[in-house]
Amino acid sequence: MKIVIDALGGDNAPLEILKGGWMAAQETGAEILFTGGKEQLEKLIADNGFSHPGISVMDAPECISNDDTIHAIKEKKNSSLVVGLNLLREGRADALISAGSTGALITGATLIAKRIRGIRRAALAPLIVTDKGPAMLIDAGANTDCPLEYYRDFAMMGSIYMERVRGIKSPKVGLVNVGTEESKGNDTLRAANELLKTLPVNYIGNLEAREIPAGAADVIVCDGFTGNVILKLMEGMGRMLNRNLKAIFMKNTRSKLAAVLANAGLRDFKKKMDYEEYGGAPLLGIDSAVIKAHGSSNAKAIAIAVRQAITFVDNKVNDEIKSYLKGDQENASC
Repeated sequence: MKIVIDALGGDNAPLEILKGGWMAAQETGAEILFTGGKEQLEKLIADNGFSHPGISVMDAPECISNDDTIHAIKEKKNSSLVVGLNLLREGRADALISAGSTGALITGATLIAKRIRGIRRAALAPLIVTDKGPAMLIDAGANTDCPLEYYRDFAMMGSIYMERVRGIKSPKVGLVNVGTEESKGNDTLRAANELLKTLPVNYIGNLEAREIPAGAADVIVCDGFTGNVILKLMEGMGRMLNRNLKAIFMKNTRSKLAAVLANAGLRDFKKKMDYEEYGGAPLLGIDSAVIKAHGSSNAKAIAIAVRQAITFVDNKVNDEIKSYLKGDQENASC
């Protein structure tokens, strides 16, 4: 399997990106193809001991930064992201990973790799921390305004991903709303609630935001505006909790001793709250495996994102989505 990694995308590019790909090549046996300035990347790979038979570099001297507009996809055709997406479209790679600009990745994947036929818009679907394990938040920013049909696509794609990739049998799907009652929400949300009831997924109904951290649902469906607010709030709360716990345990000698005694539990808690453990956010609805790694991803997060991409491809997530859509269209024509 060949995985393309945008070596110039992300806060820690290119060194941590290269190291993560190198780690993944050793751990998984996948071919890793980095895109970026060939001379620069090959020198860094050699100087830092990242050489590996499964690693190669495709020259792409331009970089799309977070300051660029989405028009950079058309203006910077030799950028590491665009070159990588073209490799994906041409069938020369099985998946792509980028920690760079989210907007550029969504736009580029839609224009170059293309959407799955029948999916109206691609959705950004990160995994978030809950008491019962990771849950998928879909959409988390790709679509700020969502017509009714988008909610159907999000619920269906999220359910398939969580079952095929995360191994959750009959994942619970909930719709974010201001209350659990049937009458809650605006016209679109009330209609979406009725529509989701008709899908062949384990739909549990409306979901209040306070139920999300408790793990009430495995797939959390919402528009991209709401999803992005939820995502950023949970990231901020996680950092705040970690800061406060550290301050409490470092306060004095007795609290430091307590920290030593509670070390195993604290280590498990930190791991549970660590975004790196989940790899990246799949861009569902694109007709290829595309993973958006966190902007501040380190080598470990990139290596996990590679494993995530491999699992996505091996479990034929997009084939399952297409199969569902085909069956839905056949039922509609009957």
